[in-house]
Order: sequence, then structure tokens, then C-alpha cells
Amino acid sequence: QVQLQESGGGLVQAGGSLRLSCAASGIIVSIDAMGWYRQVPGKQRELVARSTSGGDTVYKDSVKGRFTISRDNAKNTVYLQMNSLKPEDTAVYYCNAYVKTLSVFGMDYWGKGTLVTVSS
Repeated sequence: QVQLQESGGGLVQAGGSLRLSCAASGIIVSIDAMGWYRQVPGKQRELVARSTSGGDTVYKDSVKGRFTISRDNAKNTVYLQMNSLKPEDTAVYYCNAYVKTLSVFGMDYWGKGTLVTVSS
């Protein structure tokens, strides 16, 4: 069984910062891509940032220059540093990882989500 455990969400004022963390655990052979998505009620889940095992990254246009994704591959952990937060960043943030196990060649796993609320 593979689990993604998220932490770091909370309530901050506009202009503040938060750092999200996500650690993958279980019988893992390797992890390719890891990333962060977010969702608000009534809308589809959207990509925030994603990083491959080779170091390639992609960001949603509206967070470029404010958010930074990073990884610690030895710990199977991905981080999202969020600076200059805006009220429109308020959402539930989900961790995602493409994981290879002994029984599955590759599969997407999702965390339960962590709420980020930015007040004006």
C-alpha cells in the first residue's frame, strides 16, 4: 500500500507564505513525477506545479514567480514553497505522485488534501 501524507496547510494573510510537504510511504520501487494540484468547490482540479525525477518542472501561469516546487528523492518527499499568497490561492491542495511498486509498473496516487486559506 502506498500513501501520500501532506502537511503545511493553514490560514494566512494575503502576502504571507506557506510551505507544503508531501511524503510518500509504502513498498516503493521508484517515483517518477510528483506534483501539487488544487481544487475549489464547483471547479475541476487543476495543476499547480509538477516535477519529474529528472528535475523538469512546470507551473500554472498564475503562480509563476511566487511558488517553487522542490524534491528530496532520498526521502520520497515533495515540497511547495508558496510566497506572496493571494486570496485567489485559497483551495484544497492535493499531492500527486506517479509511483512504481512491485506489483504495478506505474500508477497515480493522491493525498487526501490540505486546506489553504488566504485572507484579504
